[in-house]
Amino acid sequence: MIDHIGIYVRDFERSKAFYVATLKAIGYELLLEIPASVTGRTDVAGFGENGKADFWIYRGEPNQPPVHVAFRVTTQHDVRAFHEAALDAGGRDNGPPGPRSHYSDGYYGGFILDPDGHNIEAAFHAP
Repeated sequence: MIDHIGIYVRDFERSKAFYVATLKAIGYELLLEIPASVTGRTDVAGFGENGKADFWIYRGEPNQPPVHVAFRVTTQHDVRAFHEAALDAGGRDNGPPGPRSHYSDGYYGGFILDPDGHNIEAAFHAP
């Protein structure tokens, strides 16, 4: 089981604003910011729900190759809301919301490239 994941972003403030707007659509919020003076390395921001940050961004040189992160959501509507919010926040379409049966039956996802080219997805799995 994965507890949390982090990615490096070039423009920390821009990426933080992007993720605040994008992840709000699926119930995530910015829960914690820790400055470099505390971490001893770099600024970090943690996003999550129910008080638990499980997605982190770090100020630094973006991961190469870019990373793919998928957020599990509970409805197809959530996938569409995520995709729309991400586009409005400056993300680039990397696959519009829709069925992805080549991954598995009942898979419905939408993909966005964040400001650093990371492939960020909202995924719904029908029962």
